[in-house]
Amino acid sequence: MQPLEVLKQFYGYASFRGKQEAIIQQVLEKKDCIALMPTGAGKSVCYQVPAMILPGLTLVVSPLIALMKDQVDAMNELGIPAAFLNSTQDISEQRHISDGVFTGRVKLLYVAPERLFGGAYPLVDLLKKVELSLVAVDEAHCVSQWGHDFRPEYLKLGDLRGIFADTPFLALTATADQQTRKDIALGLKLTNPQWFISSFDRPNITYRVTLRSDAFGKLLDFLSVRPTDSGIVYCLSRKSVEETAWKLNANGHAALPYHAGLAREVRQANQEKFIRDEVRIIVATVAFGMGIDKSNVRFVVHTNMPQNIESYYQETGRAGRDGLPGEALLFYSFGDSITLSRMLENAEDPTYVRHMKSKLNEMVRYCQSRECRRTFLLRYFGEDYPGECGNCDTCLQKNEKEDMTIYSQMLLSAVVRLDQKFGLGHVILVLRGSQAAKIASWQKALSVFGIGKDRSEEFWKTLGQQLIAEGYLSQEDPLRPIVKLTQLAWEKLKQKEKIFLNMEKDELLQGVRENEKDERLLAKLKTVRFELARKQDVPPYIIFSDATLVEMARYYPTSKQALLQIHGVGNQKLEKYGDSFLNEIRGYLNDNPTVSGAGGSPKPKRTVKQTITSSINETLALLNQGNSLEEIVEKRGLARSTIEGHVLKLLASGDSSPEKWLADAQLQEIASAAAQLQTNLLNPLKAHFGEKYSYFELRVGLLASKAREEH
Repeated sequence: MQPLEVLKQFYGYASFRGKQEAIIQQVLEKKDCIALMPTGAGKSVCYQVPAMILPGLTLVVSPLIALMKDQVDAMNELGIPAAFLNSTQDISEQRHISDGVFTGRVKLLYVAPERLFGGAYPLVDLLKKVELSLVAVDEAHCVSQWGHDFRPEYLKLGDLRGIFADTPFLALTATADQQTRKDIALGLKLTNPQWFISSFDRPNITYRVTLRSDAFGKLLDFLSVRPTDSGIVYCLSRKSVEETAWKLNANGHAALPYHAGLAREVRQANQEKFIRDEVRIIVATVAFGMGIDKSNVRFVVHTNMPQNIESYYQETGRAGRDGLPGEALLFYSFGDSITLSRMLENAEDPTYVRHMKSKLNEMVRYCQSRECRRTFLLRYFGEDYPGECGNCDTCLQKNEKEDMTIYSQMLLSAVVRLDQKFGLGHVILVLRGSQAAKIASWQKALSVFGIGKDRSEEFWKTLGQQLIAEGYLSQEDPLRPIVKLTQLAWEKLKQKEKIFLNMEKDELLQGVRENEKDERLLAKLKTVRFELARKQDVPPYIIFSDATLVEMARYYPTSKQALLQIHGVGNQKLEKYGDSFLNEIRGYLNDNPTVSGAGGSPKPKRTVKQTITSSINETLALLNQGNSLEEIVEKRGLARSTIEGHVLKLLASGDSSPEKWLADAQLQEIASAAAQLQTNLLNPLKAHFGEKYSYFELRVGLLASKAREEH
């Protein structure tokens, strides 16, 4: 069986993503390789597909005992014989699984690294007696002592490589800086490994950073536009976890706490309720999440700044794993870096402390930066990002700056009058005329004392943050956050030029994205999924992901042939669950005759209201002036995908014509192919046309076809 056949039959996917196919080919040629792929990019497919092709056993080494059962359940749901061995099982269960490995009934075996060489019956002894076709080392960054999640037991995996010299090893991780990448290859003793470094970009995630003043009020605003979404709220301490969970429940948001201070059974129960969609929000310390494979997490909130960008990136990556829009919100304060730096100083190794403080400083820079968040993150991982993403707080607020010259001059003058020897907090106390004991008498005699008392402390903090971010103030030492004027500030003051800043108005509500789907049908499909999951005793996302249900609620499949074309529906799940979902869709269409379709692949005939924002109108104006797509991308400084999204909304709203983008013959060719294939899905059409048409052009063709049908 070929890799693509396995993918279609078991997973229901028409094509591989990114570097998956190249990695699988390397594995099938029995060569070692290392894959760096962001969370949600499909790392597991890279060893699960070869496992069904190679003759023997595929061993998966993972530190995440909590995740093993979910992964094995997911594999068995797909029809792939998988099992796990860990300390949660009794002796008879372990013997049964070991027998399955020995007789070849098990194709995929998940184990923790301690299991390989430890205990009375080391697993390595059993592995020597079977045909071991592949060893996949998940979370491979754990081998690095400089990584953010070092596990000493991972260092022993190099011995395993020596024992099975002819077996290919595949190391996988979502985050690794240059030092960690070297440690993976050396620590695992890989033989001339080929590197596969995928883009770290997660385009479906919106990144936002905001000051922590009134953090809970901002969090409630954030949740108000996401009333049904599932998410994780990270807190630094156990106490803040408990308080935040209690306050969320008091404000009508179902939430449960998770931290090491809770009894094990309570932690496990709360985690299970979250995974199974019985509760919407989990509030946790950062220990939570490594064992979570929940694909429909829509948002991740950090109430404190993480210690390093690797941790932040990995934790935010738990949002939007199904490819649908996700949100990453970080609350930041000036004191975070001081608190985290003091925590690091408890370590004994001074080299380690210096290394981790360097990473902490990069995290501070990220929070204070006003450049595109995505550009900053990707550059940190050694990847260039052209232009700006249009999908982070700084990009969304790009045109929202206001004249803050007078107040900026007040604050900058106060910094100078205080001899540039104090932190921002102290400067604000002087500006607002504070009578605190720390304000010396000479400071009270300054001309700037009390001149800013008409504005709130929150206002001055925001202003100061923006002056730092825009390069007017420098804050060089995180441990002694003294602010000083930069050369830019001196020049602005000397030339008496205006200072424009973004004061972050309603930034948490900007850029909220919606998918074209039937919300009523989607709710019904989620109910069907929930009931099936409860009967099977598995998390709902193992039945079908949110992304799969969204496609069902967009295209209304009423036949098995049409359902099989939905992304994520394979033969096994079609036979097992197809009738349940088809019956729900057919019943819904019967009850709602105005929403109907034909040809076995129904299409929504609802008119979906398109939101035409000021940014889209700016694109429209450039289009009307005769600019090409490339010219608009260059002039606006936005990603091509963002401008393409604007064009598609303009087409859907009738403000642009498909004929502007494709010739009539091309539009007819796409429409004919969609009718012949009985689909309105992009993947089958892309597979049909190959490189002839881009995804954007296929969307244009489908929109044109839909418009003709509705008229």
